[in-house]
Amino acid sequence: MHMASHLVQYVVLRSDLQKVMGWPLGAVVAQGCHACSAALHIFRADVHTQRYLADLGRMHKVVLAADGEDALRELTERLVADGVDHHLWVEQPENIATGLALKPYPKEEVHHHLKQFKLLK
Repeated sequence: MHMASHLVQYVVLRSDLQKVMGWPLGAVVAQGCHACSAALHIFRADVHTQRYLADLGRMHKVVLAADGEDALRELTERLVADGVDHHLWVEQPENIATGLALKPYPKEEVHHHLKQFKLLK
């Protein structure tokens, strides 16, 4: 069984929000927080989520960049097709997908789904 230190929560945010659309850094960070909070809440009964939250001092997140909304929605479609639990955050009232977060997983189970994305800068 994996310990919490081996679990990771992947977050994918749109890099164009700040670079192209001019969103303040805080607003972009908030989108990631929304996506993470939603994923942790939705999958709160999952054993990996419970272990992740039971060891708060050792939480590990990886924040990646998607080029835009299309890339984010395509990733969501692939994750759904492969049965990977996640939550796509759609900001209201704009109704635009801004980010997504996977529930906590052992890295080796999901990192291959995210190989094409680089770390958010």
